Amino acid sequence: MAEDNQRVDYLAGFCCPVGGLAAGKPRVLCHESEIYLSNGSEFVYIYNQEGKLLNAVYRFPDQVWHLELLALRRELYVLCARNGIYCLSLDPQSRLVNQTDGEDKEGDFPSSVFPVDSDSCVFPDATLCAFTVLNDIIITLAQGPSKWRMRLFEQPQGSDRDPRPGSQFSEVEFSTCILPSGSNGKPLASRFLPVLCCASPPGSSVFHTPWCSSGGFVLEETLFGLLFGADAALLESPMILCGFPDGQLCCVPLKALLSPEMALAGPETPVKILHHLEEPVVFIGALRTDPRILEDMDEKPLNEDTSCDCMVAVGHYGKMMAIKSSREEGGNLVPELREYYIRGPILCAACGVGSRMYYSTHSDLSVVDLACNSNSSDPEKIDNTQGVLPPVLSPASLSICSVVTLSVSSRAPKGEAELLALSAKGRLMTCSLDLSSEDSRPVRMTTGKVGQKIKELLSGIGNVSERVSFLKKAVDQRNRALTCLNEAMNVSCALLSNREGPKPISCTTTTAWSRFQLRDVLTATCLLENSSDYSLDQGWTFCIQVFTSSCALEVDSVGSAITYTIPVDQLTPGSKREVTLPLGSNENGKLDLPVTISCALFYSLKEILGSALTSSDSLDAPFFDDCPPDILPDRDGIFLPLGEYTVDMLQCLRFPSLAVAEVQVPGLPSPTSDPVKTFLEASRGQVDPEHMKNIEPMGPDFLRAKYLPPSVASVKVSSELLKNALKEYCSEVPLCCATLQWLLAENSIVDIVKTQVLTEVQGVAPDGNDIHLLVREARNGLAHLFLQGNLYQVAVTELCPAGPIQAVEIQMESPSLANMCRVHHAVIRRIQVMIMEQAAQGSNPPDLRVQYLRQIHANHEMLLKEVQLLRDRLCVEDDASASAAAEKLLQVYKQLRNPSLILL
Repeated sequence: MAEDNQRVDYLAGFCCPVGGLAAGKPRVLCHESEIYLSNGSEFVYIYNQEGKLLNAVYRFPDQVWHLELLALRRELYVLCARNGIYCLSLDPQSRLVNQTDGEDKEGDFPSSVFPVDSDSCVFPDATLCAFTVLNDIIITLAQGPSKWRMRLFEQPQGSDRDPRPGSQFSEVEFSTCILPSGSNGKPLASRFLPVLCCASPPGSSVFHTPWCSSGGFVLEETLFGLLFGADAALLESPMILCGFPDGQLCCVPLKALLSPEMALAGPETPVKILHHLEEPVVFIGALRTDPRILEDMDEKPLNEDTSCDCMVAVGHYGKMMAIKSSREEGGNLVPELREYYIRGPILCAACGVGSRMYYSTHSDLSVVDLACNSNSSDPEKIDNTQGVLPPVLSPASLSICSVVTLSVSSRAPKGEAELLALSAKGRLMTCSLDLSSEDSRPVRMTTGKVGQKIKELLSGIGNVSERVSFLKKAVDQRNRALTCLNEAMNVSCALLSNREGPKPISCTTTTAWSRFQLRDVLTATCLLENSSDYSLDQGWTFCIQVFTSSCALEVDSVGSAITYTIPVDQLTPGSKREVTLPLGSNENGKLDLPVTISCALFYSLKEILGSALTSSDSLDAPFFDDCPPDILPDRDGIFLPLGEYTVDMLQCLRFPSLAVAEVQVPGLPSPTSDPVKTFLEASRGQVDPEHMKNIEPMGPDFLRAKYLPPSVASVKVSSELLKNALKEYCSEVPLCCATLQWLLAENSIVDIVKTQVLTEVQGVAPDGNDIHLLVREARNGLAHLFLQGNLYQVAVTELCPAGPIQAVEIQMESPSLANMCRVHHAVIRRIQVMIMEQAAQGSNPPDLRVQYLRQIHANHEMLLKEVQLLRDRLCVEDDASASAAAEKLLQVYKQLRNPSLILL
């Protein structure tokens, strides 16, 4: 449309939030010289167009959703969100006395703000979403949990009427799809409000009293009968039209609701569905498209005596429905319905004079003409085109962007149209159009513009094709992400539901010694086995975390953790995946024991869902779509633990005397020649390489092992407890042999121990020091142990009053105190697990002497106090005294390692 045929005037500016106003909530009404405006906030403004002054500002408790003006009564009905419907008297003398003085923050000019209290709320209902007023009837539409509910109320009469609502006539329910809640927790129904208006046949008594802004219109008798049926046409019953956010366009006869018989039926009143737009309905209106009527009326404005021959409904994303009466070849009247697609999303729309409809998008305000060949001056062509809708629409731009609400003013002079609009930036403006100009007719297209129009259509086809390809790719990504997420949820449920018994996806860990780069390395093999019915595909990661424990005797030593992540590309049902990793030594070349290996499965949501969540629809309106926060950090996902496995000294021991000849196991170094001579020969480069193999190490560990007596610790366990726990081991061998086999069950040498029926073994620790394990059973209350040529007797008769307790003693001996502590820890850990299992089976210990147990506990308390005193002395005394204190401390530790208690 040519710019010289329109004139835009900016009237005032109103406050708006950052990012602009959102469509769907603002409203603009015009009556005579006054403009009634709500910008989607809690304020309602009354602006005088002639004086260009703001007369009043009303503040409501919450956001204002809809306005209705009763011009004769000078009343303004306001729908306040989550509160209900308020009624305001527009007489200056009846305005509220209480007002807020000071600066006006809602506009560019000062004004008084009148707070509206709850006394003005005539219909309190937090679920109301729309309403309209017809004479003395108020029609409300509320959102229920699964249905929409329409109710009719009688409007109070008289000057001193009760502000409370009148009696309810009837109620009807609509079965539509209630939209779920959005990402911010608010219901999506608050994003798209339903559209409520009234269509009436010519001569209906409903319109005897003038009313404004409800969006009602009069349809010609032929179209009214075709749309709503013969019964509604004979009764001259107005039809209530409802456009819902799910796309349904429904109607209900008003007189049927007003009759007592139908009122008793309540929600069973039949509801007719006229059409389904499959997208939220944002506008319902009516037009005059018959060229002969337009010629006779000379484009005079719409009023209550003017009937329309075409009804339109517009959806949010650009789908438009137009319906009018037409004649078949046989002359029968039939409804003609056409669906059009205009560029969306549609923010608002309004029907102007004649056959023109105005609608707004984010980028432009456009006008379309639904009169077919309305520019033709040939009477024969006019007769031939009667009752025919145009096959396509050609919108014309008005070069105004981001209009969030629109209405057609009735103050325009003859031959012109005046639009009243509110922009997203809060600017109130008027747009005057010259309808008499040929350039202003949007459907008229000259021959010179046909080529340009074809180019634009081809370009649009290309854009649509590119858009469809993009959307298809986004849909495929989301489908793949949903499929992967569904599989991940199935695997998670399978693992988490089987808390007892074998898991459908398990991990088994074993340890072994391997030769790597001319040295022996302890390795752990983790076998991941999928026994479930689901596959582990892209996004799954097998996580192995190794926790090492530092040597307790080394100062300033700290534990460490190493994490291995192995992507699981494809693990089908029944398949296995094996991972071998070294249990490496620390910086000093020593293996920190015990080592805990934790296995788990990790599913990365960022990798699978990241691309699907970031793909957004560029056609969605920024006013309606809230950008979701980043809910997927890099490490966010599903973590499923598979189990833990502890590697201790008993699993790492090697036994050179028991191993087969082919297995080369390092032992303690053999005696060598004089170390001083060897050092001098090495300095001169005269040492034979073969001779270097026999060089004796001179470290502190070796000297301690050579010159100090071995460290010894023992653990006494009830024979009855071991017999109950080791039934599978005791079937063919004595209890002491079974106990040793049980202790070495996770060592690779256990098969050889079973064949030779041993009760003691001599092993080698990872650092080369000897470990001696000895198991003996106490007979008749005494345990006879022969060790290093000495005979030891262990009395266990004083513990139980019923007599001596038969016990088994497990003795550990090593030249290295650290290795002895590690073996002691491994034995204690196994006995603790055994005791917990027996306790779960209901095994009870025998009666014990409590006083004897208290004495043993007191003795250990004294030893612990002595340990603390000795450790304090080591920090403050000289070297000679510190040496004596250290020797005494070592003796106390040995006493603590050999308790006289028996594990029962």
